[in-house]
Amino acid sequence: MASPYRTQSAKRWLPLEANPDVMNQFLWGLGLQEDEAECYDVYGLDGELLEMVPKPVLAVLFLYPLTPKSEEERMMQLNEKQETKDNVYFMKQTVGNACGTIGLLHAVGNITSEIKLVDGSFLDRFFKSTASMDPLERAAFLENDNEMEVAHSVAATAGDTEASDDVDTHFICYACVDGIHLFLSLSLFSCSFLFFHLEKRSIVTCRGTI
Repeated sequence: MASPYRTQSAKRWLPLEANPDVMNQFLWGLGLQEDEAECYDVYGLDGELLEMVPKPVLAVLFLYPLTPKSEEERMMQLNEKQETKDNVYFMKQTVGNACGTIGLLHAVGNITSEIKLVDGSFLDRFFKSTASMDPLERAAFLENDNEMEVAHSVAATAGDTEASDDVDTHFICYACVDGIHLFLSLSLFSCSFLFFHLEKRSIVTCRGTI
């Protein structure tokens, strides 16, 4: 089943694999310094397994399977009035299967005060260029950015599984902004985590089912 998480645009990308090695290379290539943050897998939610996660955690990327229940929740949210605070970096998704990249942008965009980006890198330029935009303007900016589209395509074909645009999963991002935990997506649930920590500042991935 193709993911329904796209609006306005007919453009579709190949989906990112929930793979920390792929995401590391993707983010580092875009300007996240290797000694600042890194992706790690989470193998389960038991206390012993969570102790393996580098800390502190700055953000979580969570991948979940689309189900009738998740779609029901998504439609309910679409009818709710949602406001985004100025200190929260948030963008809409208008490109099909771009949720993995948008999740990573949400994660990094909300921790720029905690990490350093390479000066003049894609991420540095992207966040500076979109800082004053609203969520839909940021979505349009991303949709028309050829550099990101190429980088995403390279990352999407670098995983362990064959890339296909027919998917039934969706990424969302959980971030902590000014001590408040937020989820940033058009959806509510999900199942593959990315944790960012601050010693080598890391990002961690975890997969599961709902």
